[in-house]
Amino acid sequence: MKIIEGSVTAAKGFRAAGNAIGVKGQITDKKDLALIVSDVPATAAAAFTTNVVKAASVQRNIKIIENGGKINGIAANSGNANACTGSQGVKANKEMAKSLANLLNVDENTILTASTGVIGAVFPEETIVNGIKNTFNMLGADRKNALMAAEAIMTTDTYSKEVAVEFEINGKTVHMGGIAKGSGMICPNMATMLSFVTTDINISKSLLNKALKEDIKTTYNMVSVDGDTSTNDTIIVLANGLAQNDIIDKEDNNYEIFKNALHYVNEKLAKELVRDGEGATKFVEVNVEGAKTYADAKTIAKSVVKSNLLKAAVFGEDANWGRALCAMGYSGVDFDPNKVDIVFASTAGEILLMDSGTPIVFDEYKAKTILSEKEIQINIKINEGNEKATAWGCDLSYDYVKINGDYRS
Repeated sequence: MKIIEGSVTAAKGFRAAGNAIGVKGQITDKKDLALIVSDVPATAAAAFTTNVVKAASVQRNIKIIENGGKINGIAANSGNANACTGSQGVKANKEMAKSLANLLNVDENTILTASTGVIGAVFPEETIVNGIKNTFNMLGADRKNALMAAEAIMTTDTYSKEVAVEFEINGKTVHMGGIAKGSGMICPNMATMLSFVTTDINISKSLLNKALKEDIKTTYNMVSVDGDTSTNDTIIVLANGLAQNDIIDKEDNNYEIFKNALHYVNEKLAKELVRDGEGATKFVEVNVEGAKTYADAKTIAKSVVKSNLLKAAVFGEDANWGRALCAMGYSGVDFDPNKVDIVFASTAGEILLMDSGTPIVFDEYKAKTILSEKEIQINIKINEGNEKATAWGCDLSYDYVKINGDYRS
């Protein structure tokens, strides 16, 4: 596998566009509509929020994906979540899909939609419909088209998230690329994130779906910014088959190659969501080893990475290991605290803080130096088994409160 430049237009037969149409207010240079289309109908797999309260786009997409048909395109907006908007929001979301479908001359049920932004605000149907018409002619397969689409789904994100890779299947060159947005209301399982992945691989729907559902467990579902699970989170993968490889319809080596590529793309995007978390100044990776089961390791890692007290300590560059141990303790996993090792690490070095349940008298200056770096690792050994898991998060800064204190304005 080779990392290449680009994202959703890296794969053959995919075009994209991004435009400022006025969803975020008066039309400025802040893009708020993204279009992604495939020149041929694509096989699709998707996963959505676990929140009981679901946006209009999520409710509609779930039905379309369950019906199993091919997909021709995606229309996504930022600036308005179209969640908790009643029948008006449902109708407007349908018109959003219908507008792109009419321009492509395809059935409206071959178009998926996505929205992100303020919950409960009236969805601007006319603005969206007109915006799609005005943006359609901007569709293209160039690098800049992909970037414009990535920028158009941003809300409080400070930069666009893109990734692309190239790999071979039986002598055929295959491409895969993705874009994502996140920043706030990010917590397992899934988050206020939108992620769109395109690939020209030829693969069966059942295996595409299986690969995605398995992969999100160790990628998107292992990130947390603030502990809130969104109403809108959506990950969609489209595979149009234009690489012309023999169809992958069994779990062989070719399937493994595809899964590895998909995992790289999803993990890269998931980590970028955390790095650009609202107000974040530090990226935190929690590694748990030596658990009795994978479920135990995963639960503990997620509990630690979600701890607001620990996140605040990381922001303050305070090696308060007790907050990590506390979060482990309320995770619901049964373990022996007297066997636990805790190490904080970064590019500035590492420091042992707890050894087999015993606190270590450590060098505070060294600890602060380690925590002054932008990327921090919290390495935990439970010493009761062989299973491990990793979760990703960020610190909790003053700016997070500022951003969310006036989000609607």
